[in-house]
Amino acid sequence: MTIVVGYRLDQFGEVALEHGITRARATSSPLVLVCVSREDGRPALKADELEQLRAQIRDKTGTEVSVRQPSGDDTSEEILTVAREVKAGLIIIGLRPRTAVGKLLMGSTAQRILMDAPVPVLAVKPGQAAAAVL
Repeated sequence: MTIVVGYRLDQFGEVALEHGITRARATSSPLVLVCVSREDGRPALKADELEQLRAQIRDKTGTEVSVRQPSGDDTSEEILTVAREVKAGLIIIGLRPRTAVGKLLMGSTAQRILMDAPVPVLAVKPGQAAAAVL
């Protein structure tokens, strides 16, 4: 079962990655990290940083790891597209709080992923230990 992790450079991305690493290690599953763009549309990581991140995760999990950095501006669609391409068995995302107005104006990336995902989605928050949800 391939695990897809939606990753961004913040505490919400880090908690999703932590859960992904724990699950990949426990199930010997391949891990696909989808690095989403920054809010200003710029790539989150440079090519050498992507490779360094991939190698670090591979060393932690001992499983196959790939890192993708799509260039689109629809984060939910980027994650869902990769999940379909790799025939993922699980998607892991970090949840960040949004105000009601923020959800109304911007929508909720997490909500779109939860509603449209072709596979189960694990949505995690900072402070939740990865082992607690295995």
